[in-house]
Amino acid sequence: MILNEERAEKHNKSMDSYLAPLVRDIAPSGIRKFFDLVSGNKDIITLGVGEPDFVTPWHVREACMYSLERGRTGYTSNAGTPELREAIGQYLHENFQVAYEPSNQILVTVGGSEAIDLALRALIVPGDEILIPEPCYVSYSPITTIGGGIPIGIETTSENGFKLTAEALEAKITPKSKVLMLCYPSNPTGAIMTYEDWLPIAKVIEKHDLIVISDEIYAELTYSDDKHVSFAAIPGMKERTLLVSGFSKAFAMTGWRMGYVCAHEDFIAAMLKIHQYTVMCAPVMGQVAALEALTNGLEEKDRMVESYNQRRRLIVQGFRDIGLTCHEPQGAFYAFPSIQDTGLSSDDFAQRLLVEAKVAAVPGNVFGLGGEGFLRCSYATSVAQLTEALERIGRFVEQLKKG
Repeated sequence: MILNEERAEKHNKSMDSYLAPLVRDIAPSGIRKFFDLVSGNKDIITLGVGEPDFVTPWHVREACMYSLERGRTGYTSNAGTPELREAIGQYLHENFQVAYEPSNQILVTVGGSEAIDLALRALIVPGDEILIPEPCYVSYSPITTIGGGIPIGIETTSENGFKLTAEALEAKITPKSKVLMLCYPSNPTGAIMTYEDWLPIAKVIEKHDLIVISDEIYAELTYSDDKHVSFAAIPGMKERTLLVSGFSKAFAMTGWRMGYVCAHEDFIAAMLKIHQYTVMCAPVMGQVAALEALTNGLEEKDRMVESYNQRRRLIVQGFRDIGLTCHEPQGAFYAFPSIQDTGLSSDDFAQRLLVEAKVAAVPGNVFGLGGEGFLRCSYATSVAQLTEALERIGRFVEQLKKG
């Protein structure tokens, strides 16, 4: 009996030796790891996970249920249903002035995350450098590494609104640079890029013959006077750009896992090969729901965006009243206040805020270069919750000042 236990213990201890070192050495998501501590605690106000507090509109859910009642449960075309791809193409053309051929330039994916993964795997040759403005969404660097690429962070700062500049981009380019990964409106900073901001970036892209993956999942959530400007809409950039988006954020459809990528037909054909062999196709019921959202759900989308805008103003002013510097986010649904004046690191501040004030937010350092000294707070929650969270944070900061 003892011998068997010793063998079992020895066997279990060696299990990670079978894992690919590339995967074994990647750290778990800083967001998910932190919020495992929060799960199930009803006393904690969560300003963490980037998920709308709205439920998917009823007519979208009803369209899905009706299709199920009719027995629509089989595979679709690998690239997605023709009617959904047609609707995506029309929507992008009408709202963001980019035109794609639905038959061979649009691929429906299992969330925007699959689209990013497909794009990187289709493009990366081992050793290629992938340029990533930071702070950024936590998945970009790990997915790059898994694909055999080398993530190269480009630090952006609050002094210029966390915008990418041509000078900062140029400084990081080497002969191995191949892809620029973009995410504007930005997670976690809420920064946006205007048409004028994009023009010098486009010149650098063309000069160095780079390809761009533009994650525009927050495109609809833009609050400035200028509407979102897709990088693919900049002159000369459409052929170089793989535009990624989806339905999770603006249409309150996170759990449906519906995304898409639009690009030159050669890029789409390459990504389609990987997609075919890994997931076959996005779930048909999700595609039905996504089509209904694009066809009849734009008014609900606009109402949700207006609600986020009200909450945005509330939380930014709230942080400033507390005494925390906070640049004004012009997109997405995140505030990124500075906690540097408290003397605590991002990790320490977030941990103590959770324990002492029962408010959960994400330490800025998990988002890469430039994130230390900041805290990501999602305002995709109710006004009542935001108000209470700000009061708790205010009391917490006051206690810190008292020492």
